[in-house]
Amino acid sequence: MTLVDLVLVALVHGRSFRLSSSRVSILDGWEFCPRCRGPLTRGANHARCADCGETLWANPVPGVQALVERDGQVLLARRGIEPRIGLWDFPGGFLDEHEHPLDGLRRELREETGLEIEVGDLLGIWLDPYDGRTILSLTWLATPVGGVERAADDVAELAWFGAAELPPNDQIAFPGQVEALALWRSTRG
Repeated sequence: MTLVDLVLVALVHGRSFRLSSSRVSILDGWEFCPRCRGPLTRGANHARCADCGETLWANPVPGVQALVERDGQVLLARRGIEPRIGLWDFPGGFLDEHEHPLDGLRRELREETGLEIEVGDLLGIWLDPYDGRTILSLTWLATPVGGVERAADDVAELAWFGAAELPPNDQIAFPGQVEALALWRSTRG
């Protein structure tokens, strides 16, 4: 499924999506080609090697995350690593090359929470800054259907929060997650 397919699915199912971002480029600071070490010339959203002709694009990195719901509460994960160590985050992570987003979502949730999930609707798509890169955060609703809940991998702690009990916005790791929680809260009364 391509990004265009995901956006169309969101539109067909009446889900909103928002592409919010700050200006971060993975190519910021690059002066030399990673293939041949030749000098790079910067364009608007790319860099080109003067020696070998390699073109490098400043594309966002695909990531998946879930707003996991149970009994009117949402599961948040306290980050155990940088960036933003100690802040609350959605369980999820980066896709492996050639990995389908839903397979990656299930894998990341197992790794970080020990939970098996049923994936629900696509909640939205956000662009978030992450350690000098921009992450294309595909965010689904999900419910746990098995497994043993435990904080693992790069997660220090797991906790369930009701709509009125969510941590303050400055304790949420990424701007897109603040928007996603506000969207979730608005549908929960």
